[in-house]
Amino acid sequence: MDIIELFQEVWFTFTSLVAQIWVSGPMEVALKFVPFALFIEMPVQITIMLGVLKWAVYRDHSVPLDLPYYPRVSCVILCYAEGAAVASTIRSLAEQIYPGHIELLIVVDGSSHNRATLEVSNALVPEVTRLRNRSIKILPKLQRGGRVSGCNLGLELATGEILMALDADTSFDNDMVANAVKHFREPNVVGVAGNLRVRNANVSLVTRLQAIEYMLTIHASRIGLDQFNAVNNISGAFGVFRRSFIKKVGGWDSGTAEDLDMTLRIKKYFGRHPKLRIRFEPYAIGHTDVPETLRGFFNQRLRWDGDLFYVYLRKYRHALTPRLLGWTNFVMLMWTGLLFQVLLPLVIIIYTTYIFVVYPASLVFGVLLFIYSFYALITALFFLEYIVLVSERPREDLRFAWCLPLFPVLAFASRVWCGVAGLSEMLLKSHLDSSMAPWWVLRKTKF
Repeated sequence: MDIIELFQEVWFTFTSLVAQIWVSGPMEVALKFVPFALFIEMPVQITIMLGVLKWAVYRDHSVPLDLPYYPRVSCVILCYAEGAAVASTIRSLAEQIYPGHIELLIVVDGSSHNRATLEVSNALVPEVTRLRNRSIKILPKLQRGGRVSGCNLGLELATGEILMALDADTSFDNDMVANAVKHFREPNVVGVAGNLRVRNANVSLVTRLQAIEYMLTIHASRIGLDQFNAVNNISGAFGVFRRSFIKKVGGWDSGTAEDLDMTLRIKKYFGRHPKLRIRFEPYAIGHTDVPETLRGFFNQRLRWDGDLFYVYLRKYRHALTPRLLGWTNFVMLMWTGLLFQVLLPLVIIIYTTYIFVVYPASLVFGVLLFIYSFYALITALFFLEYIVLVSERPREDLRFAWCLPLFPVLAFASRVWCGVAGLSEMLLKSHLDSSMAPWWVLRKTKF
């Protein structure tokens, strides 16, 4: 069979499946080819999109509460080999429009060989201390201990009511602190997830696709989840906490995926204290760099996705109960965590392998084209909702629309790779070989 004949048969298969939607009905076609999407992904997607709509209606019709509330804020900036780039992070925090006191704690991990970052940080001390209601402390850690070690050092030395754990390669809009802190007026709010945008989005096609991913999976999705008190993660690059509560839970724990780890440790109190909340603030915005190549992207996701398996199924498998999490977070964590992020990638690998083995290539590619069209339609609808209802920079974000046809391809590859990462963690305990902390720290975890 030559390439033209293959293309013709693929197109015939695709058009036949599309025609079946009108003859047999969309449900029957969906049950044949994408049952995992229908029963796992679609309920999550519909829930999130409805949550975004609810948020937009409330935003447009509510009366803003503007009571003076300016607690002392401690920003723990976790540094490792950022060099001169740390200057933009420090300045973006020191120049916040927030009238309350902001304390900057610059934790330079492995400062004995990370001299450039330490020197840049020290050079900015006079510049920061000249500003009203701003203070700065440089905390050099001679021996590297990893992110958890840096977070806990900052926690011990922080004096603010509100604690921010921030990456040194992330800069922030000048109203970030004001927007994030306002949620802590409510005494039951113990954490706020900040919003992240891709700073180097225009560098390559890979960064543009990740910019879309951040818009949809962080910005829009967490708005939707926030409406049900089911925010799935407080990002390690940008997390805001009530310091007293973090002290009560004992600070950060050793190991990798410290952000998801801390989120789950907080949520273990939700079953016994159902009024506790983790919020997402879309207008508390940080800008971070993402991998610029496919190789860098997949290396990053191998660590991220492997850590999902480690945290959910190795470290917290006994804690995933309604008694501890509360029913809402238990159901959402089972669905968006275990099913969506751990089980679904394995199902996709098995399903794709099965159809390639059992069916001829022309049929397989026709089916994959049909599934691709389904995901492309859902992505386009979600992106449209994001642009119309969510984005505070719609014209800037709309410039990435031409990349949307490629986004389902990257998403599919990411799902497959997530399955590979889960298998790697299951068989090799790959979280013990992470760049986020030295091996002598990671080996101390009992998991």
